Amino acid sequence: MGRFDGKVVVVSGTSRNTGVGIAALFIREGAKVFTCSSTPESTKKGGDQLRAMGLDGFTEVPCDISDESQVVRLFETVKEKAGRLDILVNNACNQGIGPAFEEMSSEFFMSVIKTNLLGLFLMCQNAAKMMLEQPEKGVIVNLGSNVSTRAIRNRTAYVTSKGGIDSFTRSIALDLGPKGIRVNEVAPGYIYTDRWDKLDEATKARRRLNCPLRSEAKAEDIAEAVAFLASPASRNIGGVRLLVDGGCSVQHMPPDADC
Repeated sequence: MGRFDGKVVVVSGTSRNTGVGIAALFIREGAKVFTCSSTPESTKKGGDQLRAMGLDGFTEVPCDISDESQVVRLFETVKEKAGRLDILVNNACNQGIGPAFEEMSSEFFMSVIKTNLLGLFLMCQNAAKMMLEQPEKGVIVNLGSNVSTRAIRNRTAYVTSKGGIDSFTRSIALDLGPKGIRVNEVAPGYIYTDRWDKLDEATKARRRLNCPLRSEAKAEDIAEAVAFLASPASRNIGGVRLLVDGGCSVQHMPPDADC
């Protein structure tokens, strides 16, 4: 038996990398999973990766989470096909890679905020409404980042949005906890994604010096943290920010900069 046998799970941002890893864990653990990415093409791309792993039992529902009408349709589809929602995992993210702060347009800044904060709001609110109609409520797990407290250069919009996710998670955990819905956050640091495949080995090794455990997270590491917070094993945990960053956040300076 799997930890999530029969559970209904929505995972956003499943076009690749971490989102695919999270969806794969829930599928393997017996859940009925709804995957979504911002376009039909990107949603299918993630679905193809899951099928290549030999996995089925999931439903693809394209959804741009910054578009309220699409979010509403997503949860209508979940209700129609599954009848309820047990777990929402908010993984979708605009990475905000672009111009330096002084060259950043307001349109660029807002495009990141629209996905990472407005989209998060829309997903959580629609999920909560659905869960509150059920005898057994549900669990929400948001994906943040360790950069919310440790800024990185030339990523102001992204860092700002991740700080907002911390506050948002605490706030709705307070509001929804008494009503039976648990809300928590997983905050990764470095994650090995396809972007790392373009780096030379020296750059990878230097990055790993920033992690006391000397390793970036794999998709499976993030998925396991999400699964813990979504499972009954964390039934008395609410409003927490669980760091999964190889110890990066406890280190003042890496060894080659320490003095």
